Amino acid sequence: MAIDRSLTNVERTFQWDDVIVSKTDLTGKITYANDVFLGISGYTEEELLGAPHSILRHPAMPRCVFKFLWDRIADGHEVFAYVLNRARNGDHYWVFAHVTPCYDQTGRMVGYHSNRRVPKPEAVATVKPLYETLLGIENRAADRKQGMEQSFAALVRTIGDLGFDSYDRLIMTISR
Repeated sequence: MAIDRSLTNVERTFQWDDVIVSKTDLTGKITYANDVFLGISGYTEEELLGAPHSILRHPAMPRCVFKFLWDRIADGHEVFAYVLNRARNGDHYWVFAHVTPCYDQTGRMVGYHSNRRVPKPEAVATVKPLYETLLGIENRAADRKQGMEQSFAALVRTIGDLGFDSYDRLIMTISR
């Protein structure tokens, strides 16, 4: 069954007390998706299991935010982030994500666990202009790698200009 990659400009929502849960292996392939995840994304469990988590990537989401997220969790840190996702049919939905590494009984990192909740509208309103700026930087670059590097540097600069020492602190501050 083919997946429609076009955009509908329709925003989906989920309940305040719902939690989207997924687990991935170390390469980002989905190993678990709860019913809330299936419902909001529009994918079946069969379509998601084994698929890269990037199947949800919305083209309006700057890649540098994902670079930050993956770099942090690969180093064993938890991460909080606001993410714009694309549903199977092209609808979109915002989430407030909390991603943590998962370890086996020997302490070896084996994957990642993500809980996503409904974000506060004022927090989304705060990150949207930043994300639009970062995406513009990425799109104006000569190539994807250069765009990622330039937007990542702009993200780090912006965090510092706003008086924060990390993306995490910025996200936690606007989430209060």
